[in-house]
Amino acid sequence: MKTSNFFAARPIFSLDEAARVLAPPGGRAGTVERLKHHLQTGKLKLVSRGVYAVLPAGLTAEKFRPDPFLVAAAIRPNGIFSHHSALELLGTAQSIWNKCTLYTSQRRRALDLNGSTICFLEHPSQFQASADSAIGTRRIERRGQILRTTGPERTMVEGFRRPALTGGLEELVDSAAAFQVLDLQLLESILRRYDIANLWAAVGWFLAGHQNDFHVPGEFIALCENNKPKSPQYLERNSRGGRLAARWNLILPQSLNATGGADEP
Repeated sequence: MKTSNFFAARPIFSLDEAARVLAPPGGRAGTVERLKHHLQTGKLKLVSRGVYAVLPAGLTAEKFRPDPFLVAAAIRPNGIFSHHSALELLGTAQSIWNKCTLYTSQRRRALDLNGSTICFLEHPSQFQASADSAIGTRRIERRGQILRTTGPERTMVEGFRRPALTGGLEELVDSAAAFQVLDLQLLESILRRYDIANLWAAVGWFLAGHQNDFHVPGEFIALCENNKPKSPQYLERNSRGGRLAARWNLILPQSLNATGGADEP
């Protein structure tokens, strides 16, 4: 492929990808030399070690802010975006956040990127097997590239599991309420994989408040209720105060007073 065509198709790319696609004389070393030339002529910006961004016309490297999602995908092509990043890709996030998260099988330190942080997370133990990692995920197009992200069902469950990574419970609940549809069979499968009482209760509490929106049968809410904690538990770790959702044995932040579901049958 010609270099110009590659730049047009891949505005952010890794050295490995460039070496594979461009295949210049000299292999990887030849690719490095070619990219050095384009860095010097102002066509490229070095984003991180081994990751490059094509500079839009009229912008200097200092002024250009590359998309953190595309940077993360260039660093870990097999990564799966999660938590608030998933909400953004799914189009329901209620705010823009400065942290991009994705699951990856190759650990790496967080990357600071122009006021944003890219965090590379280990796959949850329930999804670490290669055959299982794609469960509850979908592909989303972003600026001409296809990215993999957790879907609504897994994003909700894992958001309740680590609400800090979604921007907080209120952001998660408001964003999840904007999902168009939920696959309840898939949702149950994910809940059973985690098998954590707090997660059953949190999902049940949410669905009880949006039962008509998502056409949730009473049997599903009863299933969640049957798996709730035996005694009241904080949904967020290290929390203080809040209110008791007695039906679910969950202590929720006061900020969710007007957001979630009914507390009693």
